[in-house]
Amino acid sequence: MNKDLKLHMIGNAHLDPVWLWQWQEGYAEIKATFRSALDRMNEFPDFIFTCAGAAYYEWVEHNAPEMFEEIRRRVQEGRWVIVGGWWIQPDCNLPSGESFVRHGLYSQRYFQEKFNVMSKVGYNVDSFGHHSMIPQILKKSGMDYYVFMRPDEHEKQMGRSLFWWESKDGSRVMTFRIPIGYSSNWGSESYNDPIRGKALEVFELAEKHEHDLMNFFGVGNHGGGPTIGNMQAIHRLQKDYCKDQFKISSPDAYFEEMGKRHLDLPVHTDDLQHHASGCYSAHSETKALNRKAEHRLLTAEKFSAFSYLIAGFSYPATEILRGWKNVMFNHFHDIMGGCSIKEAYEDSREAYGESLNIAAVTLNAALQKISWSIDTMKDEIQSLSKDEDWLLWEQKDAGVPLVVFNPHSWEVHAHIQINKMVKSISDDKGEAIEYQVVRGSRTNKEDKYDTVFMGRIPAMGYRVYWIYKDKELPISVTGQGLVSEAYSLENNWYRLEIEPHTGHIRRLYDKLNGVEALRGQGAVPIVIDEHHCDTWSHGVFEFRNEIAKFSDAQVKLIESGPIRSILRVTNQYNHSVLQQDFILYRDKPGIEVKVKLDWQEKHKMLKLSFPVNVNDPEATYEIPYGYIERLVNGEEEPGQQWLDVTGNTGSDVAPRYGLTLLNDSKYSFDVKDNDLRMTVVRSPMYADHYGVRDEFNEYMDQGVQEFRYALFPHIGDWRNAEASKKANELNVPPIHIIETYHKGSLPQITEGIRVSAGNLIVTVFKKAEAQDGFILRCYETDGQDGVTNIEIPVLNRKWSMRFSKCEIKTLWIPSDPEKAVSEVNMIEMPM
Repeated sequence: MNKDLKLHMIGNAHLDPVWLWQWQEGYAEIKATFRSALDRMNEFPDFIFTCAGAAYYEWVEHNAPEMFEEIRRRVQEGRWVIVGGWWIQPDCNLPSGESFVRHGLYSQRYFQEKFNVMSKVGYNVDSFGHHSMIPQILKKSGMDYYVFMRPDEHEKQMGRSLFWWESKDGSRVMTFRIPIGYSSNWGSESYNDPIRGKALEVFELAEKHEHDLMNFFGVGNHGGGPTIGNMQAIHRLQKDYCKDQFKISSPDAYFEEMGKRHLDLPVHTDDLQHHASGCYSAHSETKALNRKAEHRLLTAEKFSAFSYLIAGFSYPATEILRGWKNVMFNHFHDIMGGCSIKEAYEDSREAYGESLNIAAVTLNAALQKISWSIDTMKDEIQSLSKDEDWLLWEQKDAGVPLVVFNPHSWEVHAHIQINKMVKSISDDKGEAIEYQVVRGSRTNKEDKYDTVFMGRIPAMGYRVYWIYKDKELPISVTGQGLVSEAYSLENNWYRLEIEPHTGHIRRLYDKLNGVEALRGQGAVPIVIDEHHCDTWSHGVFEFRNEIAKFSDAQVKLIESGPIRSILRVTNQYNHSVLQQDFILYRDKPGIEVKVKLDWQEKHKMLKLSFPVNVNDPEATYEIPYGYIERLVNGEEEPGQQWLDVTGNTGSDVAPRYGLTLLNDSKYSFDVKDNDLRMTVVRSPMYADHYGVRDEFNEYMDQGVQEFRYALFPHIGDWRNAEASKKANELNVPPIHIIETYHKGSLPQITEGIRVSAGNLIVTVFKKAEAQDGFILRCYETDGQDGVTNIEIPVLNRKWSMRFSKCEIKTLWIPSDPEKAVSEVNMIEMPM
């Protein structure tokens, strides 16, 4: 045994607050585990305990304050080591980029407030995969190191347990992959003492790698932590060998020592995949609720800050924080990954519901505070005598103000659908706007129609339109209209043809560039057998066991007008029904698809296939606050709001061409050669790890679900399609409020922000957590360095800044206009 090497023995308890039990049981489990760890400290003076998860500490603070005080004392002694810096150990692929930032923001500030420490080590030992922007997020949240376990060496061969992990912007953290598990029961079966057996196996790895390693011990999953027997076994090891070779330690101490040695470590720039590939499509409802809650909270936050500035709205910081805490807890890898028991998802639904309601109430109040402050008094209304009722003027059709809000940091050109049937619409300047009457969701004989029109809404601002019940305004129509036929739709950009008997896309022709976008049929619903898979799809890396396609299609033209046309395609497989509404707009590129699926299958998967008409294909996926290129080898991959396949056409007109697929709630995809596929649904049993399969089992995702996706053919690559912006527009459409007549201090159109660089998206505008002022967060989307000008008119602020490729920037804008805008880290502290 090499006496120059040692193992840092890490006492921990892997705590699943939810998995094969509900959170209430996890709550009790965490208190019991914390009590046990404190007892070990009383029994063994050399014992050190490592624990992550701000949510767990907050539970103990509220429910067992005397134990919380005891933990605080042990933290100050250095014997209780706080790691992780996040709310829980989340799935590390599925939450949005901003969600990962909020984990650090709220957790690190909590730790600082309660314990006067911040975590130095990111810590996700059981999460199933890790996206490649994590190093930058960790680094800018005060963490220089990272510990993980999955994927294991047999799932991703890396050769080393210790390495540098680097994001595309160059941010780098020293990273450790746990060998042979995070609990005591992962050890060599050749030893009667698992602590000894596992420690000696890890020591052999240390000798192979020629540097110290960490070895984790303690009872995990349902908590427990290090036992008296664990400590006695370590003491025997220390007695039999050398005490310093098996040192009870912490990740903080390990990384500090490794940093001082200046080791020549490999640099890893990829993401860390694949383990449990089925988790990215299991339990569709949770994933859809997560996407919706994340976006709604951010939108509510932006307009709360904006409304505070221009209309005196009371900023609801406490409510927004409560909403984020629910969402962050539901990011826990066994919840978000779809591998918990059914009852856990009833709890998850309730928590998401509370967050969605908090965000909805907050957003509505903020927007109505703004809309109520807009001057909507027209000249003819201003001339009313005091005895005249404004409602009479509404009946006389002076127009009703409609305020439309855009939460994005760029101007959007989007459809707005209102639940009124009108005779005409005008903008804030009085110009008439074309519209279309469409069927609404109501069944009333006289009031079952909506009106849809296209609007241009300023960045992070609003615009007032006027709707008229009876008054008709002259409209000048420019450009070619839509061509709608029984099985095809056509505008200036595309011709879309549907095959009648299958319902598949027969042809998607790019008219502007003269390119057939698809090589073969598209939007093909492929059924895949999964009887051999457990809930996680352990050991399964691609899903290709195709057994059927949906067929027996019915195709119907359900809308045809000057704004948009819709072809509804309905087809079946067994007792499952798939309905896809293909929507083409006259004045807007892209094909939008509204999907309603009634899924009645068990141990099966449904994918939609789009064979892109290119050679030498390259696949690019959106990941949290970034993107990544991956092999086109058919492996199932996690992604966010868009996926793109680009390649060569062999044409001089459009030598580089591609197809971008957007979605509003899906996270799992694959690309094999040129065939882009989106996983729509899986139906394994709940929490099935190859257990007993009988009549008592229940299956996921039975019944109806709805979602949207969109197709954007393009020349060049995904950057030409503005993939990140278009995906956000699909996920967060404009919001409108029907107002009335009143005087106000605000104009009928307002732009909230101006950003000169097209490859920079502002995701956050909020009040600062502690300092007086506001926080603006933005990220670079295209992998290109640059300079931008940013202007926030309501603050009378304008500044210029440089940004690096794939960089996430957080800026503090002081309320005092004499103080300069400055960059801070993600926990809103100086860089």
